[in-house]
Amino acid sequence: MSPAERFQGPEAGQTRIKNVAVIGSGISGVTSAAHLIKEGLDVTVFERTGTIGGVWCYDERVDFDPPFPNTIPPVQDWTDLEKEGLRAAEALILHGPPGPCYAGLKNNVPTSLMRSSLLPWPAGTEDFVDQGRMVQYVHDIAELCHVTEKINFHTRVESVTKPPGSAQWRVRTSTLRVEGDTFSVSRKTESYDAVVVASGHYHIPFVPDIPGLSAWKDRFPGRVLHSKSYRTPEPFRGKTILLVGAGASALDIAREVDALGGTVYQSRRESKYDLTAIRLPEAVRRVAMVAEFIADEDDVSKSAHNGENEGAIPGKIVLEDKTTLENIDYVIISTGYITSYPFLEDLEQPSVAWEEADERIVITADGYTTHNLHKDVFYIPDPTLVFVGVSQYISTFSLFDFQARVMAKVLAGQVRLPAESIMKAEQRERKARFQPGDRFHSLFLMEQVYIAEVLTWVNADLAKTGLPVMEGMDAEWRKAYDVVMAIRRPS
Repeated sequence: MSPAERFQGPEAGQTRIKNVAVIGSGISGVTSAAHLIKEGLDVTVFERTGTIGGVWCYDERVDFDPPFPNTIPPVQDWTDLEKEGLRAAEALILHGPPGPCYAGLKNNVPTSLMRSSLLPWPAGTEDFVDQGRMVQYVHDIAELCHVTEKINFHTRVESVTKPPGSAQWRVRTSTLRVEGDTFSVSRKTESYDAVVVASGHYHIPFVPDIPGLSAWKDRFPGRVLHSKSYRTPEPFRGKTILLVGAGASALDIAREVDALGGTVYQSRRESKYDLTAIRLPEAVRRVAMVAEFIADEDDVSKSAHNGENEGAIPGKIVLEDKTTLENIDYVIISTGYITSYPFLEDLEQPSVAWEEADERIVITADGYTTHNLHKDVFYIPDPTLVFVGVSQYISTFSLFDFQARVMAKVLAGQVRLPAESIMKAEQRERKARFQPGDRFHSLFLMEQVYIAEVLTWVNADLAKTGLPVMEGMDAEWRKAYDVVMAIRRPS
């Protein structure tokens, strides 16, 4: 019997899943663990930082700078803590890097749409709340559902493999312990019937390969940064900044810097996913995409333009429409993140092009698509490897909770997956429809269709076995969804 056949046809559920490893304790990891616990499965959660909350956790520290450029999934160095002379503070950042959360971060999807079935928001909660309240909400779910005691903090997953012929996944982890100025690392390998990858995709900055950008970063390192390092607008008060990108962080940074008297240019390409234009402050100037960064060769002073000192960066920026920008104080690259699961070892192939991915690979050179997933959740060759949190342009908390509920019912043996051939055919059809400029995991304006499709499959199985059918989103959520989509729908 193949791994996929365990979840298909009359054999489904006969080989019971007993213990599950969950990677990550953000909303995807916490809801996944909670629903698995509700189904009676033994759960272990691995979290490489010291806190619950994932991307919403604010940390004044910043991660080490990524390479400039940084366009493909990197090869992880699991010996990074063995460097001679490494300090404990540096080890903490390497082992569990701070995330991209900035002090002013708020949800950009209303709380009426962004909630778990496990716990409602407190009565009277505003539509948009700060990151501290988002973390508290995830923490409350973890406490209520007995997830907290299942979490191994400061524990990094370094390898997830299934040896040939084995029914279990081997999960190798490293746990970092810090005492004063010293640290130690202990490693362990354990076996699990299933693994849920809920580690998110806001860890590795994507830095585009724009001519001259690398030279600017080398020459003016304190003036050129990725938005992952942004924490507050204060360093940019009254300054002129160039934002490259048109995502949520670019919008927030533009608003915050503009409010402190800064001059903001936003450079971006035209895209149907650019939803920032109507929400930008009036003073923000939207310009074409950057074509080249050109340094002033007559200026040889590196230190005078390194973040702490006054003076604009000596040089100019040429845009794709041939116009130029000068007198820029800071460049903030807000071009998103690379999706990577380095612990999956040979399932991640950074040198393989997107279109060359076979029916086994999970990550390729594009650094965005997670290949070979049924409904963005189940790894088709072996559905005991599960992903929660892959889908994008959705209601996040609500949809990830929904995916976690489905995942738990499948692993608990209550719901069968379609035949492997059907899942593969659906994946091929989805790829055939993919167009340049699309986002493969985007469910923009399609979330309700996705939910209905999944519920049709899940509830058909539950009904056959006499189990209660699974509910989708409630009427309040659907009403809020229609309102938000009416605003965001392209005219």
